[in-house]
Amino acid sequence: MPKAKTAYVCTECGAEHPQWVGQCTACKAWNRLSEVRLGGGKRSPTATGRTGYAGTGGGRVQRLSEVKVADIARQPSGFAELDRVLGGGLVPGSSILIGGDPGAGKSTLLLQVVCALAAGAEALYVTGEESPQQVAMRAKRLGLTAERLQILAETSLEALLAQVANTPPAVLVVDSIQVMYREDISSAPGSVSQVRECAADLVRFAKQTQTVLFLVGHVTKEGNLAGPRVLEHMIDCSLMLDSSSDSRYRLLRSQKNRFGAVNELGVFAMLDSGLKEVSNPSAIFLSRAEEHSPGSLVTVIWEGTRPLLIELQALVDATHYHSPRRVVVGLDQNRLAMLLAALHRHVGIALADQDVFANVVGGVRVTDTSADVPLLLAALSSLRSRPVPQETVAFGEVGLTGEIRPVANGQERIRAAARHGFKRAIVPHANRPKKKIPGIEVIGIRSLAEAVEAI
Repeated sequence: MPKAKTAYVCTECGAEHPQWVGQCTACKAWNRLSEVRLGGGKRSPTATGRTGYAGTGGGRVQRLSEVKVADIARQPSGFAELDRVLGGGLVPGSSILIGGDPGAGKSTLLLQVVCALAAGAEALYVTGEESPQQVAMRAKRLGLTAERLQILAETSLEALLAQVANTPPAVLVVDSIQVMYREDISSAPGSVSQVRECAADLVRFAKQTQTVLFLVGHVTKEGNLAGPRVLEHMIDCSLMLDSSSDSRYRLLRSQKNRFGAVNELGVFAMLDSGLKEVSNPSAIFLSRAEEHSPGSLVTVIWEGTRPLLIELQALVDATHYHSPRRVVVGLDQNRLAMLLAALHRHVGIALADQDVFANVVGGVRVTDTSADVPLLLAALSSLRSRPVPQETVAFGEVGLTGEIRPVANGQERIRAAARHGFKRAIVPHANRPKKKIPGIEVIGIRSLAEAVEAI
């Protein structure tokens, strides 16, 4: 018997090493190498090896201007929020990886989508973690029409490809990629080599047959997709379904999208009948208390192609420690420290002896720099115990020199605030509209001192 060969593969970048080392030489990550047995048997005809899936053979070198570009006909998924995140709909031949915490609703969302698509196209749902009876019970509980949906309980990749080789479906859902395995690879399902090779074969099949492929992926305790990082490079779209244990709302974000923008946000509500779209997410994030308290202010962030109104809360209290605490939820902690330093340097308000806590209501993660001004104003409101008028909205980026920088889509943000009943907007001076917007007063500010004076 020939001796089994082994290699050590980095779970972050997929680089192979002949022996174990503490740090990956490719991506410099520590303690990310896992042992993989290299099978010596004959590879299946569907195997792709390390060459991936793009090569189809018989290619020729040509000029880029000679390549015929045809408009890609996108297919609606039946969920406008999902289509928004995908860039307008499903693209034939695309591969979509969706991940999330256990219980976030990945299988529920895909079951609803594939049942809606099965009404007009051939759809196959491959379940490897649940039995067909369990999937049927969920579809019945959700009230889905599943007469034309095909289901297959299979974990062997060779058996799955043999089933769909003659009649490829228009939509294929694999739940999940971590339980699929190839018989010619000796490692266990879910290992680096199994996940990489199974995903490569499925993506290659989708490209050759123009099948829309959905892959369900597990997440690690750090919140990242389980498996090698090369898995995210193989697929076309990588979606993450965020959930909170104390909220029924689910946020669908795009981490990679070859057919659209990656900064879109889809909002769903988990109900007894399944996931329902939230067409106006600003309404759920603005469910404020009747009694207006200090330390609260509404801002307008820009998510993809639409504005989103959210509430920022700050709590400033005297510290009981040697160094003050800076705790944030949904924001960047380092940016908060920078903003507090700018407030002290240019306005003269010191918070060196105060603990500062900041929170974004609704579980939204804010990366937009337009939240700088409202965050500081909310902290100042909590410090002075004086609430900001409830019909006031603010946005703007703060520079280290104390100036207020303009943000993108400023006038669209002001109009969105006016539609939700806000009467006063504190915005950068460069974002002031040339024509008056009915129903709202716009105050332009050039510096951080002017922002403090505005409230």
